[in-house]
Amino acid sequence: MAEKPPPQAEAAVADVLPASRPKPVGNPVFRMMGMPNFRFKLPSRNWLIFLSVTGSFTTAILYDRYHKKRAQQRWCNLVSHIAKEPFPSTQLPRRITIFLSAPPGDSLRAAREHFHEYVKPVLVAGALDWDVIEGRREGDVRAGLAEKIRKRRKSSGERPTGSAEGEASEESEDLIQELRSTTGVKEWEGLQGDLVLGRHTWKEYIRGLHEGWLGPLDPPPDPLQTSALAKASPASIEQPPPVGDASLSSDSLPILDDAAPISDSGATPTEEPKPVDKKDEKSKQPVQKPPYIPTSAYPSVSIPSSAPEVLPPTAVLPLPNLLGFLNTPIRIYRFLNRRYLADETGREVAALVLASHIRGWDEPTPFASEAHLRESDQGGNGRRIITGVSDDGAVFTQKIWQPESVLEGEERDWHKSAWKRYKGEPERVWKNLVVVEPRLRERMRRFDLTRDDESKAKNDDGIDLEAKSLWERIKEVTGWVEDTSVKGWEHGLVGQESE
Repeated sequence: MAEKPPPQAEAAVADVLPASRPKPVGNPVFRMMGMPNFRFKLPSRNWLIFLSVTGSFTTAILYDRYHKKRAQQRWCNLVSHIAKEPFPSTQLPRRITIFLSAPPGDSLRAAREHFHEYVKPVLVAGALDWDVIEGRREGDVRAGLAEKIRKRRKSSGERPTGSAEGEASEESEDLIQELRSTTGVKEWEGLQGDLVLGRHTWKEYIRGLHEGWLGPLDPPPDPLQTSALAKASPASIEQPPPVGDASLSSDSLPILDDAAPISDSGATPTEEPKPVDKKDEKSKQPVQKPPYIPTSAYPSVSIPSSAPEVLPPTAVLPLPNLLGFLNTPIRIYRFLNRRYLADETGREVAALVLASHIRGWDEPTPFASEAHLRESDQGGNGRRIITGVSDDGAVFTQKIWQPESVLEGEERDWHKSAWKRYKGEPERVWKNLVVVEPRLRERMRRFDLTRDDESKAKNDDGIDLEAKSLWERIKEVTGWVEDTSVKGWEHGLVGQESE
């Protein structure tokens, strides 16, 4: 083996060779600025997994939100010209009625948030006014709509059996109408329309519509009171004693204690108020009115003469509300695809605001006879897809709207508590099938968009035409407004150079 050279030789070689330069530590620019040394390197495996998952989910949310705003703005631009039209001060604006209720297994807040997020922007863009009928529990919307129709029938001249109460209520309700007539304010003469949110609300809407137009004006007798009166016998009812009865002697009269305080009016001392139990408070809540007519009595009742030939058109909007921990993957998928819900909802609301075209729920096809039609699968949102062969042999398909199957797919998302049955429970509208009377079906209408309006919306890129730039917003916040008035020297009013 070769021996290691002595240290004196290594030192002599080091003196002869040039000294190696020290390696630069970091970027000299960062060193001059006093910043620490940044070492750029790839993140670890765990960091790559975390950043990829969070980054992709955040990107999906931002992408969906961006296209959701564009879809809403597209339909807002379609109806925004209505808000710019002049409107007389002596006429009431167009007013629609909105029906929304708490979804099965959830509170009313879910329906309100859906309305404010998807429906209200298009209504505000079209300068539309509305009334709301809300339902916190099952049957409230049905009772509210039926009562509204009964009031309309009473105002048109129909009178219930108990006319005294009806006249008193009409006098209090006609004060506003008399004030408007004296001041010359006119009602809106065009279409009004109704807007319904969700399958459960649509079921109550159909039930209340039939109850209002086909049911009586007088409320049905209370079954609890009638059963109690039937069980009570005449002998069990206590009769007041006669005036001259000798049994009412001085010994049978109640003796008052001298020490008990007596008020100036001579009344007996009142007992201390007892604490009210929570169960008693629940029992004192207003009880929902039962239906005035069952569904089985629809064919045997005649439609009143005050019923219009064409009922107010309706627009039915989806209200997806899926609950449950096991449904989390489906809920996440729907959360990342809300742009499609915004587009579908905006289209229906825009058709209601424009009111340029209405159609019936059942329209026969003009291409072939009924013998050549055969029914195929069910379409979404109440569309029954019909496939047929015309007289010349051409095959075609057409979608026919059915009020019974509108948004039928939402029932699969309802909470299981909506399908439970209890003994002695009242009528459950959500669990029952939708029953539509053929005579009212012919008078029902729905809003729809024309081809021209739909093509305008598709060609629109969804950009806000009245959006302000960042610089304009900063000037509004700071209060700095530029003076756009014409200066005097621009008119030649300043300077007398000739003098």
